[in-house]
Amino acid sequence: MFKIKVPATTANMGPGYDVLGMALTLYNEFEVEKINEGIETVGFGQIPLQENLVYTSMKKTLDFYGKKADGLKITAKKIDIPMSRGLGSSATCIVAGIMIANKLMNDMLREDDIIRIGTEMEGHPDNIVPAATGGMSVSIYEEDKVIHSKVNVPKNLRFAVMIPDFTVSTNEARKVVPEKYSKKDCIFNISRVAMLVSSMNSGEIEHLRMATEDRIHQPFRANLIPNIDDIFKASQDLGSKAEFISGSGSTLMAIIDEKNADFEPKMKKFLETLEGNWKIKVLAVDMEGAMFF
Repeated sequence: MFKIKVPATTANMGPGYDVLGMALTLYNEFEVEKINEGIETVGFGQIPLQENLVYTSMKKTLDFYGKKADGLKITAKKIDIPMSRGLGSSATCIVAGIMIANKLMNDMLREDDIIRIGTEMEGHPDNIVPAATGGMSVSIYEEDKVIHSKVNVPKNLRFAVMIPDFTVSTNEARKVVPEKYSKKDCIFNISRVAMLVSSMNSGEIEHLRMATEDRIHQPFRANLIPNIDDIFKASQDLGSKAEFISGSGSTLMAIIDEKNADFEPKMKKFLETLEGNWKIKVLAVDMEGAMFF
């Protein structure tokens, strides 16, 4: 028997559409044990086996290497990452499935193999890389290769995730994003991504508000998230350094200083005045990524 936990991730982080991602201290945990025969899944609700991402990711990985699995029980021991909220729940399951397959193949895959396979399944690396490696990353997916690099996040930063009870599907969120942009908007985003990475690495958190501005996806996806402007304004009034949509939403993110103890209780009270049954969690950066324990 073995257990694995995989962190939640936030992607895009404003201007870094499909490029930037970061692991957070919120986890899904899975347990794998031997049974006599067959494949059994427990704790995944009503999801059929053939639609279970942990199982299908494991199976696809084993199939690729000519291996098979039988006599396994996969249990979702703790599912703290909500689905379709922009916190990388699908990447969590994909990475878990690949790592389970790797364990069954006596750890023959390297970290880069896990990332490559996961990216092929997910379609983009921004959630897969930090889910596997932890921390904040810049990732490029080109010609079936994933090139990724770590970004240093100042240790005093915390990330307030504000999660509603309504979902925004990735497909729906991608449909509202334009196919073409002006040169001016492209330059705008290039400058912000560069500034965001530089500001994180140097600890110049005073630049974060400008560095998380975006003209590629957030102005269009904002229409899918009621009260987003009010929430962002309230966050800023309470001392947030910057705000952005987490992934494709519906979760919203505020970057705060660890000493800002008033932010969580005051924002909680504000969110309770809105429709959507919003919840708030203040998280740190997970630096380890997916791991067996």
